[in-house]
Amino acid sequence: MSVSQTATAKGARKQLPNQAAASGRTYIYAITHDAGVSVYGDCGVDGLKVYSIPVGRVAAVVSNVPSGKVRPERSHLAAHQEVLRRLLADSTPLPMSFGILAGGPEAVRKMLARNQPALVEQLRRVAGRVEMGLRVTWDVPDIFEYFVNTHPELRLARDQLLGGHREATQEQKIEVGRLFERLLNEDREAHTGKVEEILAPHCAETERNKCRTEREVMNLACLVAREATPQFERSVFEAAQQFDNNFAFDYNGPWAPYSFVEVHLEL
Repeated sequence: MSVSQTATAKGARKQLPNQAAASGRTYIYAITHDAGVSVYGDCGVDGLKVYSIPVGRVAAVVSNVPSGKVRPERSHLAAHQEVLRRLLADSTPLPMSFGILAGGPEAVRKMLARNQPALVEQLRRVAGRVEMGLRVTWDVPDIFEYFVNTHPELRLARDQLLGGHREATQEQKIEVGRLFERLLNEDREAHTGKVEEILAPHCAETERNKCRTEREVMNLACLVAREATPQFERSVFEAAQQFDNNFAFDYNGPWAPYSFVEVHLEL
């Protein structure tokens, strides 16, 4: 078992319409509680000034985009994350995904007014909390051979259906593959449940993200109170101690709560 810390964040999933504007558009980074009009400095996309547009109990953190376009270039992505990082230092924002544009400040105000109850509720849900991520992988040279060596059922099927001197049929290969997939998912479920039980006392909520590769055991997003992040990190090490050296634990954060923002904007 090994434990490491990385810095990767997931994209958010909220969307706004691309409303046309004759003199450029307004880029939206996040939604926050209204604290009056605030200016965050020239840290936005293309080095432009970032400021807030308050309406009611919420505010949008934005910058102007004179060209009306924002390409997914490395510098633009970095600027987007830098704005969220600055916001997260003082509060917990609702992060917008990269590239969200509105047709100008007035369009932003209308969006905030129309979606006020949902935005207030989501801000209440994540207040004082941050997102922490945990990814666990099988740290083995060959995941199929690892399962063959640790699951007699799969080893027997492999030897009976794929062994010998004759060529295995397509149906036999499919049968072994299905058995491997079933055992893989059963182990994922068991391992994830064990880890979630250890993390649970320090998490307000936990989301299971889809595993992207066969080697991935789990990919968890955890909503954690700011003051509880040290305890969360200790619980990751506690969980890792329940596994042998064939598993690698990789935790990351804190981030804005991308995985826990579920606002369906009324446009």
